[in-house]
Amino acid sequence: MGRWFSVAPQDVVFGLSSLIIVYLAIIALTRLVGLRSFSKMSAADFAMTVAVGSLFSTIISSENPPLLLGLILMAGLFTGQWLLAYARKIAGRRVSNLVDNKPLLLVRDGHILSENLDSANVTTDDLMAKLREANAYNLDNVKAVVFETTGDISVLHGDKGSEIDDKVMESVQGW
Repeated sequence: MGRWFSVAPQDVVFGLSSLIIVYLAIIALTRLVGLRSFSKMSAADFAMTVAVGSLFSTIISSENPPLLLGLILMAGLFTGQWLLAYARKIAGRRVSNLVDNKPLLLVRDGHILSENLDSANVTTDDLMAKLREANAYNLDNVKAVVFETTGDISVLHGDKGSEIDDKVMESVQGW
């Protein structure tokens, strides 16, 4: 039990130095590549966020990989993210169709689409929790619920008679 609370001074210096250097590198790379790196707008963006966090924790808490290699790998992640964002910008839907999931309609005009819930592995209880979270107090006022590419659930609700612009739902499966 004593080993849990003992630490060598050089380990403290190593850990704090690595923390500061990697933290500053993440800030610099984010400024260089842009905030898209942590946006969660697509599955690739979400994976980037998880990968950076994992690499960050590994670099600052271990001597393996060495600090320089960790920084190179971090720069590689940011470069890959930038290249993917650039490819999306240039090639548009072709690249997005290749790397991204499609958003899926779960509810339309107050009607739960059970088949889509099943294909998204979302339970009715999960759906109801998201509806409550979105302050949807009446299913009749729910115009659409979308399971987004990131795994988030968007709830669009309004008064009876209000309509959703088809442009907003253009890429949603089941619309």
